[in-house]
Amino acid sequence: MAKNRTLNVKGIEIVIITENNKDEFISLTGIARYRDAERSDYILQNWLRNRSTIEFVGLWEQFNNPNFNSIEFDGIKNQAGSNSFALTPKRWIDATNAIGIVSRTGKYGGTFAHRDIAFEFATWISAEFKFYFIREFQRLKAEENDRLKLDWDLQRTLAKVNYRIHTDAIKENLVPQALSKEQINSVYASEADLLNVALFGMTATQWRALNPNAEGNVRDAATLEQLVVLSNIESINAVLIRQGTAQSQRLQQLNQIAITQMKSLLANTSLKKLK
Repeated sequence: MAKNRTLNVKGIEIVIITENNKDEFISLTGIARYRDAERSDYILQNWLRNRSTIEFVGLWEQFNNPNFNSIEFDGIKNQAGSNSFALTPKRWIDATNAIGIVSRTGKYGGTFAHRDIAFEFATWISAEFKFYFIREFQRLKAEENDRLKLDWDLQRTLAKVNYRIHTDAIKENLVPQALSKEQINSVYASEADLLNVALFGMTATQWRALNPNAEGNVRDAATLEQLVVLSNIESINAVLIRQGTAQSQRLQQLNQIAITQMKSLLANTSLKKLK
């Protein structure tokens, strides 16, 4: 049986549906209303036109859906981004057997997506909106945990949204053939520190040297705003890797994106200024 809950994010009602106590599916229709209350379907179609969107949702399906139609996906991906390309959620679902995005009818009807994909859509809508959305989602999970005594961690949830997609992009595009396990791990570490430097201004080792008595690592000490931005730039970095962008160029672009998004989040939530 489906369980329906509603979040109110900056005046927008967003429905969350849980089927048989499994993963949550979040209303993309509700999120889209933040951008345009009258044309949420049009907003969704614009998002689906982007090549980066198609790559993200396609990779999610490949990881989670054994019946995903990869041949149809490749055809759609090749067309994505062109001026004549158009894609609706229904066409995506019908053509690829997708399960990460679903359509529902009735009182709680509309287009829904697995929370991994919904977080990505919220990023595209607005970094500020995503911040408030995640904060409300965190509050909801905390209330449920108090009742059910479950262990749920926001940081782990955010980190795994893009983790496999990010590491898959590294494996396919940055790791040469016939490397030892130690060499491969060093490439992943380098990419992890690329994100650390872009957002925190230092590598994990540098942070540890400055904070010898701290528990955990630089990401464990991150604020909610930083976790939101980290999730965003991790996804963007995966796309840039697939495009063949040099690491130095990616670092510069990600740093500028991190600065812009952090300034926006902090300015709009009346928190401390970005140093």
